Amino acid sequence: MLAPLAAGAGQAAVPERAAQDRPPVERPVAERLTADQQARALFDGDWEWRLQNQPEYATSVGDYRYDAALSDTTLAASRAANAHQRKMLDQARQIERDKLSAQQQLSYDLFVWEKEQAVKAAALYPFQAQPLSAYAGVHITLAQLAAQMPFATEGDYRNYLARLDAVPAHVTGLIEQLREGMRSGWVAPRVTVRAVPPLLRQLRENAVDGPLGLPFRQIPASIDKPVRDALALAGPVALRNRVAPALQELEDFLRTEYVPVARESIAASALPSGLDYYLLAVTRQTTIEMAPAAIHALGIREVARLRGEMTAAIARTGFSGSFAQFIVFAKTDPRLFYTSGDALLARYRRIITRANAAVPKLFAAAPTQEVQVKAASGAGTDKLGAAWYEAGAADRPAAFVVNTSLMETRPMWEMETLALHEALPGHHLQVARAADIAELPAFRRHGWHGAYGEGWALYAETLGPELGFYKDAFSAFGHLNAEMFRAVRLVVDTGIHTQGWTRQQAIDYMNANTANAPGDNELEVDRYIAWPAQALGYKVGQLKIRALRDKAQAALGDKFDIRRFHSVVLDNGPLTLALLEQQVDAWIAAAKKPAS
Repeated sequence: MLAPLAAGAGQAAVPERAAQDRPPVERPVAERLTADQQARALFDGDWEWRLQNQPEYATSVGDYRYDAALSDTTLAASRAANAHQRKMLDQARQIERDKLSAQQQLSYDLFVWEKEQAVKAAALYPFQAQPLSAYAGVHITLAQLAAQMPFATEGDYRNYLARLDAVPAHVTGLIEQLREGMRSGWVAPRVTVRAVPPLLRQLRENAVDGPLGLPFRQIPASIDKPVRDALALAGPVALRNRVAPALQELEDFLRTEYVPVARESIAASALPSGLDYYLLAVTRQTTIEMAPAAIHALGIREVARLRGEMTAAIARTGFSGSFAQFIVFAKTDPRLFYTSGDALLARYRRIITRANAAVPKLFAAAPTQEVQVKAASGAGTDKLGAAWYEAGAADRPAAFVVNTSLMETRPMWEMETLALHEALPGHHLQVARAADIAELPAFRRHGWHGAYGEGWALYAETLGPELGFYKDAFSAFGHLNAEMFRAVRLVVDTGIHTQGWTRQQAIDYMNANTANAPGDNELEVDRYIAWPAQALGYKVGQLKIRALRDKAQAALGDKFDIRRFHSVVLDNGPLTLALLEQQVDAWIAAAKKPAS
């Protein structure tokens, strides 16, 4: 992380001598580095800082050097992190961009954009704005870490024990952050935090027998028996004496101090500088400059378009009733639901096997890592969606995680589109492919931008017909319902946060326009309240990728190659939509040139 120095800086005057007699001039290291080397050093240094200061993230990407730690959640750590982001941005701006190679210019532009957004956010809230909700927080990450960490050696277990010992300090910092929010007016909506105390209690009461204690119940025989016995005793002791009291402290604080003063309002605009906060969230999540009113209008147009296509798909099923009657039928008819979690998992495995075989039709490169199908576990699964993706690592398989709770809300007709979104050719193809590209800096291989990542996954759903899916009329309806779900989000999220929509108004709108279970729609609305603008990236990103494909097809005609187009979109890792468009435009221009 060395910035270039001005010519001659730091050099003392010396008597003039013959050139052959002069010793080599030792210039500062920064002057000896090329612009590419300076950029690489900056990116690498920032990446190492991130892994060290966000050890949970390090574990998630398969770097286990910091498995003995949890992130520092104190206000002092937040201030230090904000200072780091400003320092990185300042150092980046000292690099001469026009002297970088093309690929490094792309890395540079992405790096600067990310740091600029972080600095803008810190100016609005120089602490963790909402460290806990029913959908995110220590009650979820602890169980995730237990599933992601390696447990093959005594050292692995010692790391886990040290991480469990770090829980009390981690919780103390969270409470400090929450108190700062209370002091400054940044209080979460009550609807997003009222479920957290019960989730903490559930995790605490099952600390030893649940997912946190699972590693100590499955100690491998390759570890010497005396060590196994010692670990088997130490684990429950740490969970009972360190973790459980800390979770109890957080639960009590939330019940007695925080939830009672949590705000009744649900709009981000109700916060201090709330409209600026939401506008920044929109930019960060969509990675483009688009006004909330324009997004709202786009959502209304998409809802109208998709309603017509859904009506046509319903007609194909042979159902003779109204749209509303079909929605009730699709949500409730027992013939459309599995009653066994094992049967649900088996069907998903068959779908992904088919998708894996069809991927070469549209893609030149497949990820080296396979994706497994597994059932969700841990506290609060009934508060989560139907399925999600967990990225893998060198020694940990990627997973398509299926929620087998509330089976009466998991219809068969949603399965094909959900598998294509979360696994292939959706999240798994994109995430695992990026991780395979060794020449990209780590922050790009493992990065995430919602409009790109979720936009890609939603675009991947639309590839179903080209991959041989949605032949069944119910599955075709399910695909359209999934796309409608993302279109409705544009209307609901902007309605809540900028147009004064009530929670019930948002739920009613979702129930009227989607075939999702009412309980799922209620959970989704609460998620949009807890995480402003996050839901916007899906549809905005999908529409941009589709528009870029149409643009390339129109420009190239017979020269258009769908497999090459997909490589252009995927082979640079996650980008902002503006940078992605630049890459596609460059490819179009190159492809139009006559072959030499």
